[in-house]
Amino acid sequence: MLRPAPTLLSAWAATLAAAPDAVALIEAPADRAHTRAQLDALADAFAGALPSEVARLRVTFALPNGPAWFAAFLGLLRAGATPVPLDPAEPSASQLRLAAAARASFAWIEGKLVPVPEAPARSPGRHALVKLTSGSTGTPRALAFTHTQMLADGRQVCASMDIRPEDRNLAVIPFGHSYGLGNLVVPLLVQGTSLVCVDTPLPHALAAAISRHRATVFPAVPALLRVLAEADLAPDALSPLRVVISAGSPLPAATAQAFHARFGLKAHGFYGSSETGGIAFDREGDDTLAGTSVGTALDGVSITPLRGQRVRVRGAAVLRAAGHIPADRARLEPDGRLVLLGRAGRLHKIGGRRLDLGELENALRALPDVADAFVAPHPDDPEQLAAVLATTLEASALRALLRAHLAPWKIPRRLVPLPAFPLTARGKPDATALRALLAR
Repeated sequence: MLRPAPTLLSAWAATLAAAPDAVALIEAPADRAHTRAQLDALADAFAGALPSEVARLRVTFALPNGPAWFAAFLGLLRAGATPVPLDPAEPSASQLRLAAAARASFAWIEGKLVPVPEAPARSPGRHALVKLTSGSTGTPRALAFTHTQMLADGRQVCASMDIRPEDRNLAVIPFGHSYGLGNLVVPLLVQGTSLVCVDTPLPHALAAAISRHRATVFPAVPALLRVLAEADLAPDALSPLRVVISAGSPLPAATAQAFHARFGLKAHGFYGSSETGGIAFDREGDDTLAGTSVGTALDGVSITPLRGQRVRVRGAAVLRAAGHIPADRARLEPDGRLVLLGRAGRLHKIGGRRLDLGELENALRALPDVADAFVAPHPDDPEQLAAVLATTLEASALRALLRAHLAPWKIPRRLVPLPAFPLTARGKPDATALRALLAR
């Protein structure tokens, strides 16, 4: 007789049975700990309050990191529904629109199950969850993943990054993001790696949570590492940390170096996508420190070079069996290291000359005192460029710097200097907000 395939729920059941009284999640602001048994009871209560018709249907929810998120996620799975986690900052007014884009039948909004107008009668198949991502297009896309794929991603992440059952994961990035699912949610479900949840990215709050609750693993984004490196924190403020991970957008070498110089900790670059989960990881951290690559393929992942500076990713966690070609241009070195070269399809003509906007952004990020860069065609003149730069330099000093390093035709006509980029709830640069700044 064939044994049923493992699921997120069966993995959680085994983790729960092994140590029901072990701490699973800590709410750092309230200094409140929740055991595995307590989280499971919350999930049971959530599932018990759902009507039977949610079975085999998709249900969206937008909740911040914490016990309520796990109650909804596990509760929906237990009721036979397919969870669709949304960004926790998503306003209620837009949640129904996103639910429709995800082909969900219900949305959990402000403690109520709200029917989605013109929803499908049945979900298109039973899945572990649906990731809703805008990718590079700005149009929401629903990506449905199986339990097998989600379990594979979490296990590959843990094996490649050496995330252990006894570790404590600092939970700053949203649980429902692909990064959070693979690095925070699944490690708790499959091996009991506990979570320390913080509700603010302010550096002193992060340092206090790391110190008080002995967090050992920190899945971060570049903006968090930058503000920590610049904050007035003691060199040993982050001493409990064992592994620091940076993903979501390229980590400038200058930020990695400043963070290392301040705290003696290397940031390990991590590259992935919603369609694949984790792809590559810098296990030693040296390439991230030098700004040369994002490391090598995760355990269980294969990366194949293609023409046109593209790669194909295959593995048990990838959405399609044929593999996925990420939107980034990349070069695979003979030793297996993956070098990112910018987004594909961002060629722009300036005076008859082709310019890759991604390459120009990389060149700008490499300049001294420039932490990040966003380049687009000028909103009033497509023969010119406009750019937002994360820098402390004033406009005159910035233009002098650009003249010293770039050909005149590559220098953006409109420059918007900012101390730091606006970020989405997922910790990525907010492209919509950046474009709006250039349009002013």
